[in-house]
Amino acid sequence: METYKLKMTLLSDATFGRGDGVAGLVDAEVEHDAYGLPYLRGRALKGLLAEECANILFAMQPLMAGKDRWEDAAQWLFGRPGSRLDDGAGLHVGDATLPAALRAAIVAELQADKPPYTANDILESLTAIRRQTAMDYSGKPEDGSLRAMRVILRGTVFEAELHFTTAPKDDALALLAACAQALRRVGTGRNRGRGRVQVTLCDAQGQDVTAQHFARFAQEVRR
Repeated sequence: METYKLKMTLLSDATFGRGDGVAGLVDAEVEHDAYGLPYLRGRALKGLLAEECANILFAMQPLMAGKDRWEDAAQWLFGRPGSRLDDGAGLHVGDATLPAALRAAIVAELQADKPPYTANDILESLTAIRRQTAMDYSGKPEDGSLRAMRVILRGTVFEAELHFTTAPKDDALALLAACAQALRRVGTGRNRGRGRVQVTLCDAQGQDVTAQHFARFAQEVRR
């Protein structure tokens, strides 16, 4: 099994929603683990990449040379259209978490006999609470529309491991790099300005190989 990584840097505050809130505190809580460390589930990240892949193939249809080969690469990466993301896919995406070394240091501190801080302290250091309300036609806040959402602060870096069932071919890596370049927003509220990200494809040693593989994709589709 061959491994690559996705590195994701938040360029704006983001909410990796878990589907519920905390009574009296927030209406939308971020996904976080027992140590207060926020993360994005691998299934959600893979779904976002697959969506960008579908958008790329659709947009390039009139111009793309060798359309079938790129559709084959997409199917190998993400599985058959209409199937579950794990069905027949050569790519398995892990959860996007804080960088491994940082996460290990925080976990070690919290597992000490007398930890200097709590999991809630960790969560609050990496996040903030944003409030918003809907406005009526006159510009006044609508009654009962105030909502509080926890956001992960911009500048936070996440990493997700990418596991391939077999060694990926050049076409698959080229298309995956294009998907990483295309992924610009993640999380709840991404259509309202939140969750802007920069995503890069890295090899197992953490070296950025996005430009290398994306250049090949750009060259091939222009033929």
